[in-house]
Amino acid sequence: MRSKRWAAAAVAAAALAAVPVAAAGMMHPTLGARLSGMGEHGIVNLQAHATQHQLCWRFELSLMHPLSSTIRDAHGMIVARLGHMYRAKGCAMVSSKSLALIESKPGRYWVWVATKGHPGELRGRLFAGMAHM
Repeated sequence: MRSKRWAAAAVAAAALAAVPVAAAGMMHPTLGARLSGMGEHGIVNLQAHATQHQLCWRFELSLMHPLSSTIRDAHGMIVARLGHMYRAKGCAMVSSKSLALIESKPGRYWVWVATKGHPGELRGRLFAGMAHM
């Protein structure tokens, strides 16, 4: 009886030990989004550097005078800011929790690019992989 309990406990412990390895394999450090709205379009490619708590990006936009860019959840809440003001490429420090959430389930997050007249004028859902024009 005791050996059956011991075996069950060993199997459960092995399964729990494998969970972080499986979760780490599902992280997506390269992300992209196709952006559109208000008759404009563009793309953004993101590269996550989890050990440095950095998120780097490169935008290709047809939009004139963007002000800022952010990553938001489905409710419009800001998860990460891509710099203090818009830059076509750069890197920003992002909390490890936000970075892990974005990397593990990119389809739950959107990139918003704001202009003076229209906050979130261009929007696009994140996906694993690179976006191409």
